[in-house]
Amino acid sequence: MANLFIPVILGTVRQERMSEPVANFVVKQVSQLTDVETELIDIRVLPLPLDNAGPGAKIPAVAELMQRADGFIIVTPEYNHGYPGLLKHFLDLHYAEYVHKAVGVCSVSSGSFAGVRAVEALLSSFKAFGLSPIVPDFNIGDVEKVMDETGQFKDPATYERRSERFLQELVWMTKTLKHGRENFELS
Repeated sequence: MANLFIPVILGTVRQERMSEPVANFVVKQVSQLTDVETELIDIRVLPLPLDNAGPGAKIPAVAELMQRADGFIIVTPEYNHGYPGLLKHFLDLHYAEYVHKAVGVCSVSSGSFAGVRAVEALLSSFKAFGLSPIVPDFNIGDVEKVMDETGQFKDPATYERRSERFLQELVWMTKTLKHGRENFELS
C-alpha cells in the first residue's frame, strides 16, 4: 500500500497554548512511523475567513491538503467542556474531504479530566462530517505539570508509550478505510 498522509490539525489560536508543544510531539511521533507522512496544520497561521462559511470560504491549498489526507489527528484543548469555536469553523469548511476517513483526537487540558469533554463534543461533528473516529484517544491532563518550561514532556518515554496504541489504531483504521474508498463504491 502506498504511503499514508495523516496531517495533525492544531485546533486553537490562543497565545501561550500548551496544545502547541503537544501537537509538535504528535507530529514527531507520526513522522517516525513507516510509510506515513504528516504535516502540521495550525489554524492560528491560516487566513481563516471569519465573514463567510462553506465551500466559498475554503482556502484552496488547505482544501487540497484535506482532500489528499487519508486520515487526521486533531489536537485540541478543552475550553469550558467543549472545543474551540475556530476549530469548529475550520472543520466546517471541509465536508467532502472527510468522508470515510479516520480521525484520532489528542486532547489537552490543565485539569485532571484530560480534555475528554472536548472529545465528546467533537464526536457528534465527526458523524456529521462522515469521519470515522478511532476508539483510543491520546489525552494529556495536567499539562502544566507533565511538561517543562521549554514545552517538553518531563517523562517523554511515558507519552511515547501512550501515543503508540493511539497511532497504531489510527494507522490501522486509516489503511482499512483507504482500501475501502479505493476498492468499493457505495450504491
